Amino acid sequence: MQTSWKIPLFKIYWDRDDILAIRKVLERGMYWATGPQVREFEEMIAKYIGRKYCVVFNSGTSALHAAMIAHDIEKGDEVIVPSFTFIATANAPLFVGAKPVFADIEKETYGLEPQDVAAKITRKTKAIIPVHYGGCPCKIRELKEIAEDHNLLLIEDAAEAFGANIEGENVGSFGDSAVFSFCQNKIITTGEGGAVVTDSKKVYEKLKLVRSHGRVENGDYFTSSKFVDYIDLGYNFRMSNIAAALGIAQLKKVDRIIEMRRKNAIYLTKRLTGIEEVIPPSPPKGYFHVYQMYTIAVKSKSRDALSSYLARKGIMTKVFFSPVHLTRFYREKLGYRIKLPVTEEISRRVLTLPMYPSLTREELNYISEAVKSFFEVNQC
Repeated sequence: MQTSWKIPLFKIYWDRDDILAIRKVLERGMYWATGPQVREFEEMIAKYIGRKYCVVFNSGTSALHAAMIAHDIEKGDEVIVPSFTFIATANAPLFVGAKPVFADIEKETYGLEPQDVAAKITRKTKAIIPVHYGGCPCKIRELKEIAEDHNLLLIEDAAEAFGANIEGENVGSFGDSAVFSFCQNKIITTGEGGAVVTDSKKVYEKLKLVRSHGRVENGDYFTSSKFVDYIDLGYNFRMSNIAAALGIAQLKKVDRIIEMRRKNAIYLTKRLTGIEEVIPPSPPKGYFHVYQMYTIAVKSKSRDALSSYLARKGIMTKVFFSPVHLTRFYREKLGYRIKLPVTEEISRRVLTLPMYPSLTREELNYISEAVKSFFEVNQC
């Protein structure tokens, strides 16, 4: 197993403001678990995305779980999800006893294919969870129309797409709710973390109960001697105040982070364009891609050989994603036996290359030259 890379898949973008933000909370000697930075971070996220409410969590997975509960998804319900995603998307309905139903993806954005979603709707369908893959918006407008026509919930999994938009309309503002992740490889990061945004006060209040043991929030639990009541079942899904302080510092520079990512991605695309066997990412017109991942498709069957070749050059790559419905858990434990032709084809072709704000032109040239040299040596 290679533990060091000349060019890793990602590097966290940070500066002195991040350190100072955390230091300020630590030196206070109070409010490390809960505190004012949590609420400030939530307000900043809601304003940035354009939603009324935001609740932050200790992970994107916790945020997905809480969204299922807050929207009353339960046993007997079906939720349409992609298989081309991180497994948490598909697992979220299972957390509440519902059934994930897999629909295929389309080849342009790698998001849910609207026609296949419509074909998978039954009388048990309660919600659709589309994924904005790698920082590119999916066909969310078409999916929203389907959800509205069938009176279904639309919960966006925007874990990878903070800051993405379609003609200025932010990802995360289309659905009944939307989920973001702040894991270390995301656009902005709190190390681990997540959030749910919504315009529903009812969902907002339920999310807060789920986050903290079903406890009514009427002040800071750790510094108040007032009686607190518990009115529902909940979990400890809280984001720490330390993490929220880091999130605030990261969010203040998110536009700069996105600009740097996009500049690097556009440059790399120019370098890769013309390599016959490679299809660089190409978002539809009006789709603002933030390039949380930079994923190419390899036309031939040489994807794995290319990955091995780049590894020998010290360049890390990874397959995002292998289909969830083909994992041992879903096949053997849950008994899924389905075919998703586009998902399975795309999963055999994709390869995610390094992409992060601090990549230099020299590093981008090194990556593109390595890809080019592989196909020159290995004529397919």
